[in-house]
Amino acid sequence: MASDTGFVEVASEARLRELLGTPMPRAVAKERARLHEMDRRWLAASPFCLIATADAEGNCDVSPKGDPPGFVHVLDETTIAVPDRPGNRRVDGFRNILANPRVGLIFLVPGRGETLRINGRARLLSDAPFFDAMVVKGHRPRLALVVEIEQIFFHCAKAFLRSDLWRPETWDPGALPSHAAITKSVMNTEETLEELERYYGAEYAKSLYVHK
Repeated sequence: MASDTGFVEVASEARLRELLGTPMPRAVAKERARLHEMDRRWLAASPFCLIATADAEGNCDVSPKGDPPGFVHVLDETTIAVPDRPGNRRVDGFRNILANPRVGLIFLVPGRGETLRINGRARLLSDAPFFDAMVVKGHRPRLALVVEIEQIFFHCAKAFLRSDLWRPETWDPGALPSHAAITKSVMNTEETLEELERYYGAEYAKSLYVHK
């Protein structure tokens, strides 16, 4: 249906299928509910994941998590644990999980276009014996996200190929101002730009595993 703005909304799955077609049998059959050995190898090589959550009203959040490769702890063939590290303490995703345990995760391996997707139900633990296996630079996590896997599959590389994400010659980080300058421009902060530049400078990386 066309609106006064000229936007044409897709409001039914039938119309969606009319536009995009049906998935190939291989795309449907790739879904699994238990970790395969190749999934374990991918998790062991991945230093970064994105975790999507939603609260009871459906308000969404996506949070990045990163650590040395293999930071995700495999408990068994249907359960993984993601350690929490010191951050800004907003805990948006964790608050969502307390209201709605459904989560979606995407695990990346730098240089690879494929990703590993896991969907399931999550809960928060403040301690468990396996926390000792998630110590990094002397930091034992205060919290871990435990995910009971309901769906797992590898996602194709097309988005990464289209975006040239892993091609350094296409990168242009200087196209944007520093993070300190961005923070100062979008927030009414007490700190001066110079103070923010110092905070996000060389010392920032030294506090990655330090609670403040």
